[in-house]
Amino acid sequence: MAEEEGVAGTGEQQVNGENNGPEFGLIMQYVKDLSFENPNSPAVYQWQSQPQIDVQVNIGAQSLGNDVHEVVLRLDVTASAADGVAFKVDLLYAGLFGVRNAPEEQFHPFILAEAPRLLFPFARRVISDAVRDGGFPPLMLDPIDFGALYMQRAAQAQAELSEGQAPEVTGQA
Repeated sequence: MAEEEGVAGTGEQQVNGENNGPEFGLIMQYVKDLSFENPNSPAVYQWQSQPQIDVQVNIGAQSLGNDVHEVVLRLDVTASAADGVAFKVDLLYAGLFGVRNAPEEQFHPFILAEAPRLLFPFARRVISDAVRDGGFPPLMLDPIDFGALYMQRAAQAQAELSEGQAPEVTGQA
């Protein structure tokens, strides 16, 4: 009976002392690619208008084998004013995640929602530092609700399936 319920009622299933419950963990995180462009310097520092900030976010994931998955958060930020582009930042920020014994209904939400949520604060800091080092005030991106984005994509894919169309699977958020 105790073997079926897990240790001390944790709800984790164990067989012969081995934990067979789902396990998720961040192994490491890193900057995979970073580009900062300041195409109109030094004139840009004399512009009087406030730039409009456009932020594009995409999520990619791939299996590296042995229960290890790379999740890549791509952030493309462009600041444009009436006079032209003030700056552009492209960042690929990645993390290696260990995922073991995860059923499908837990695996995808973790890889496409929870993992990017864990990576985002660090990617945001990298962008803020790059913008500041480029001679502009630090740019603090607003938090992103990756869980809501995941649910929105899942609902969209379900709607496309019910309409008889093949869903577009891009891993973008």
